[in-house]
Amino acid sequence: MFHHLRLTVAALALSAGTALAAPPDSITIGMVLEPPNLDPTGAAAAAIDEIVYQNVFQGLTRVAADGTVQPDLAESWQAEDGGKVYVFKLRPGVKFHDGSDFNAEDVIFTLDRARADDSTNPTKTLFTGIDKVEAVDPLTVRVTLKSPDGGFPFKMAWGDAVMVDKASIADIATHPVGTGPFQFSAWKQGDSITLTAFPDYWGKKPALKSATFRFISDPTAAFAAMMAGDVDAFPIYPAPETLDQFKADPRFQVMVGTTEGETIMAMNNAKPPLDNVKVREAIAHAINRQEIIDGAMFGYGTPIGTHFAPHNPDYVDLTAKSAYDPELSKKLLAEAGVKDLTLRLALPPPPYARRGGEIVAAELRAVGINTQITNMEWAQWLETVHKGGDFDLTIVSHVEPMDIDIYARDPYYFRYAKPAFVALIQKLNETTDPAQRSDLLKQAQTMIADDFVNVYLFQLAKTGVADARLKGLWQNAPMPANDLSEVSWSE
Repeated sequence: MFHHLRLTVAALALSAGTALAAPPDSITIGMVLEPPNLDPTGAAAAAIDEIVYQNVFQGLTRVAADGTVQPDLAESWQAEDGGKVYVFKLRPGVKFHDGSDFNAEDVIFTLDRARADDSTNPTKTLFTGIDKVEAVDPLTVRVTLKSPDGGFPFKMAWGDAVMVDKASIADIATHPVGTGPFQFSAWKQGDSITLTAFPDYWGKKPALKSATFRFISDPTAAFAAMMAGDVDAFPIYPAPETLDQFKADPRFQVMVGTTEGETIMAMNNAKPPLDNVKVREAIAHAINRQEIIDGAMFGYGTPIGTHFAPHNPDYVDLTAKSAYDPELSKKLLAEAGVKDLTLRLALPPPPYARRGGEIVAAELRAVGINTQITNMEWAQWLETVHKGGDFDLTIVSHVEPMDIDIYARDPYYFRYAKPAFVALIQKLNETTDPAQRSDLLKQAQTMIADDFVNVYLFQLAKTGVADARLKGLWQNAPMPANDLSEVSWSE
């Protein structure tokens, strides 16, 4: 899944005039994109999860602000049979917003619906490994997988895997009913969605009584709304060029964090001369990451040296392996016997790609590689590059969490799928021990960096603005989410 599907943007503000009047128990949040519906189990738009994940809907597990997997509707779980069977102990006393009880039957309904032949779940691969789901008793569920999967608790933490109720499923798109701290209240099409605190929530009651998500698509309007105090927070603010103005104003806090978006210049590893690792290494050393971060992203972004999020506890900093060194690039190209090389560079619409592409082209020209740039709309990029593999170079953000396994897919658009890497991912899938999984993830990061599969540029930044008195908003985005359960106003 890519930037246009999963990443949305937004804005916020507060003026001195409204500061005194701001009620301590409500919040207005700015978002750039309005969701197409409110069913996270049926559509891929990030804007859905940014409203409902952990607010309206919850899963068996959840992803916390630091990216770790935590208990949610399952208070604990046990891996059995080497990770082929998972037994989840459900929390007692959990109610859906319509008053019905949450129990094992809801888990069976949710998971069977997600993996059914006619399922419209946007990430159906999360559920394809399930063989059967059974109720041991009303508060215990046994999930049997087709083969061991050490990552199954993480898969259950996705927005696509939240628990739903059969009784209310018909209206989930327009009137979602979940188990979270907030319940759906109103949707003014084209304007806003409002949630209110759920009085019978099973967990710690939120400090907020209501939350309104306002849709403001224009960056200039987003800036104006912030300044006028029409919104209290814009967690993914669409006008980074104005962030310095907010930084200089004590009424605001600017929150800069990371997303799951690895921004890469992908290379077609099957196409000569890109099938030669020396040529790929030469291209990697020709690129100045900081120049792209500064020139394309107004300085926001974290340099990466492999396909992994820097905020993840298992991240290995391998940026030195592909450090900017144009003289080394020229040397490697000469050793590979490559000269007068022209490569096609396909660029999808986001600014990181279009602006970054111009910088990359100049840097490659400096080491003797010419580029032919083609600007593509998303539909054309998905068809030609991602599906068809008809490209030499392209720039894109991969925003799915923990997606290093894409390098094991065959076919996949950058045409890598080295057998040793495929075996490594297979071993990772079958491993449940956390320390062993950590080691395997580090090996995987290192292998693709050693093979210079792609040019690893930067982790897409999450740049937000909020009223200085707000506490508890997520700084990083390990999932597309605005979890409001811990958000409060300071006195």
